[in-house]
Amino acid sequence: MTIIKTEFVLALNQVAGERGISPSEVIESIEAALVAAYKKEYPEHMEEEDITSKLNQESGEAHIMKGEKNITPPGFGRIAAQTAKQVILQKIREAEKRTIIQHYKSQVGSIIRGRVIRFDGYNAYLDIGKTEAVLPREEQIKGESYTVNSSFVVYLKEISDDSFGNPRILISRADPRLIGELFRREVPEIANKTVEIKKIVREPGERAKFAVASVHGSVDPVGA
Repeated sequence: MTIIKTEFVLALNQVAGERGISPSEVIESIEAALVAAYKKEYPEHMEEEDITSKLNQESGEAHIMKGEKNITPPGFGRIAAQTAKQVILQKIREAEKRTIIQHYKSQVGSIIRGRVIRFDGYNAYLDIGKTEAVLPREEQIKGESYTVNSSFVVYLKEISDDSFGNPRILISRADPRLIGELFRREVPEIANKTVEIKKIVREPGERAKFAVASVHGSVDPVGA
């Protein structure tokens, strides 16, 4: 059987060239998915461990193998084409996600604006431009209402993996550094480091205290 050559090669080149994924990685993923698809379609072979698949990178020709024997069933080409398309689309999504996460890694420790897209009663999820971020309850300000479409300035705290191994962008409204970054944005003396913030003590939503010092004796840090 042959997956339509033009579509296959174009899709493979798109993933490999534009998304920075090696063709061999895509081929290996498709071959594994073909075996899974075959065993799902023909469950009598589910327990057999010597079932493999071979996919030609140039032609798109795919075969199901049992040892050295070609056991590709008639009509399996449609399933193979669908499987290959699904794997390629998945690889594209994974590559896009990596690019987005890399973009936000450079912004960890800064403030950004986000719009609430859902609230589950515990966590709020905000659209921050290219993706969404999670605002956990412990990072929220008591008394704030996180209704859909409401907008907030948040502190991009960290990027870590969730329990499924997927990257998660963690933001905060309660972190003291949110106030520090806001002051750096609004106070020129802090932005140009004439005045340094030594410490921030904050009761989120209530009050905050700063310890500041001046690099130059002629500048009053508190007045600034």
